[in-house]
Amino acid sequence: MIRQAVIMAGGLGSRLKDKTTLMPKGFIPIGNVPIVEQSVRKLFAAGIEEIIIGTGHCGEWYESLAAQYPGIILVKNERYAETGSMGTLACCAPLVWGDFLLLESDLVYDAIGLTVLINETHGDVLLASGSTASGDEVYLEPDTGGFLVRNSKNRADIPVLAGELVGISRLRKDTLGKMVAYMNAHLVDEPKLEYETAMSAVSAAQSARIFIRKIEYFLWREIDNASHLAMAEALYPRIQEAESLRQLRREVLLNPGPATTSDSVKYAQVCADICPRELEFGDVMEWITTELSLMVGKSGQIETVLFGGSGTAADEVMLSSCVPDTGKLLIIDNGAYGARLAKIASVYKLNFDALKSSGFMPLDVEAVKAKLLESAYTHCAIVYHETTTGLLNPVPELCRFCHDHGITTIVDAVSAFAAISIDMDRDCIDFMASTSNKNIQGMAGVAFVFCRKEALESIQSYPLRNYYLNLWDQYQYFKKTRQTRFTPPVQSLYALRQAIIETKLETIEKRYARYSACWEALVKAIKKLGLTMLVPEAAQSKLITAIIDPASPKYAFEDLHDCARQQGFTIYPGKLAEANTFRIANIGDIQPAEMAAFTTVLETYMRTL
Repeated sequence: MIRQAVIMAGGLGSRLKDKTTLMPKGFIPIGNVPIVEQSVRKLFAAGIEEIIIGTGHCGEWYESLAAQYPGIILVKNERYAETGSMGTLACCAPLVWGDFLLLESDLVYDAIGLTVLINETHGDVLLASGSTASGDEVYLEPDTGGFLVRNSKNRADIPVLAGELVGISRLRKDTLGKMVAYMNAHLVDEPKLEYETAMSAVSAAQSARIFIRKIEYFLWREIDNASHLAMAEALYPRIQEAESLRQLRREVLLNPGPATTSDSVKYAQVCADICPRELEFGDVMEWITTELSLMVGKSGQIETVLFGGSGTAADEVMLSSCVPDTGKLLIIDNGAYGARLAKIASVYKLNFDALKSSGFMPLDVEAVKAKLLESAYTHCAIVYHETTTGLLNPVPELCRFCHDHGITTIVDAVSAFAAISIDMDRDCIDFMASTSNKNIQGMAGVAFVFCRKEALESIQSYPLRNYYLNLWDQYQYFKKTRQTRFTPPVQSLYALRQAIIETKLETIEKRYARYSACWEALVKAIKKLGLTMLVPEAAQSKLITAIIDPASPKYAFEDLHDCARQQGFTIYPGKLAEANTFRIANIGDIQPAEMAAFTTVLETYMRTL
């Protein structure tokens, strides 16, 4: 798996004259987006976790790009005017920790090139194309096995042509080290060494054989001068068309989950088959658990334990694993998912009480606190965000109260995590469940339990009530082997990895702001249409909205559902016995403009009543 990329952006770009006097040429816009930013987006969408950018001329421009895209690391080549591209690459080399993609900053290209290199079986490979007639081609000569032996801008120097250098390669860390060593050995005779010359040298010497992967009709252009820029602008619509043909049909899921996902999350599942017992897949799962933990606490404070299953599986893990026979559990039941916790507790015959409350009115916090103290409860379980209605419970306040009174807290955060900012230490949450298919915006199939370390350590002697879903056994086995005890949902985990990358890029705070903007558009339409929301506005999560069914005898949810579905929107009915409602969720990879479009559909249907 390729997890890093290096973009070389140190050059002066002097052949573009006034266009690059005060800015790097990577910031030349095509299609209103700087070409280097287009490349950054494509790399993250291809599953790259970290991008190192080697800067030089006007390097401060890249600081704003790095601020916009977490995951970018900047390294400045202070001697950029005196060195070639290999000098910039050498500055980046100490930060490279594995196989990586290497790109030039002045490229426009079809993202399929990244996919081809990522899926290559050769460890070292550079991308080549057929003729571009650009006037500044770098020609490649192969040996009989298709490996690089020479490059030249003079076609006459290349007796056998493999293609033209694109400027996108895949290299091993060891190969990069050999290229840096070659540069250091030739500082006197080749002070402005280009990286492709170093590649040819180490490949020809067979210290690292670099395979040439040719795509004859690959869509790309490098921009070194005004002529190249004109060619790139002419080619750009074809690149856009090629990439758009790989986009999937857009369906906006306004149901409470699974949520709408990005194409890059969907495509993350399309990968080479792998046995999940391989070390490489262990690396993937370990990265996932580490990154998920960092979303809810400080480094080293939280452990995340993965299971194959839905969010309900994670709930069952917690209740069956975290309450001892000597414990006494209070479950806050104010909706379908609180009732589900009580059902699970009854199946395991736990010593528990369920405190029932309204499914759509705010909890009486003082009544809950009094109940917790009156019967010597050792554990308390609560749903953070009641997916039935969109009611947000005061979990931090209640969990801090529990902490002050020695009560272990168990939280269902299935539809709260990755939308609402949560710090388990700050909020005094001991165990917390969530899933891959809601606000984290992955695919269904992965459940996980977050555990504060000291709380997790405390359960190791508790009775084994469940074999597959036992929290301590799963945790211990993973810590020893970096594997789950049973076959994990491989493709869903790859999708979850990509979803985590995209969550880090957006940030949880900005994601909640986007969700809130969608909610505001919905609420505006609800009020305009004279509809009524079930939960008081101040108590809503801004993630899911329960709307009371219109009183008209002509209304039928099935008709509204079908009307919305025909326009690409999926909605879901309510679940409460005490009120007839339908629910609109605004979680997942949806934008405020899409919610505004749905409200038009809703208004059109309402007029028929």
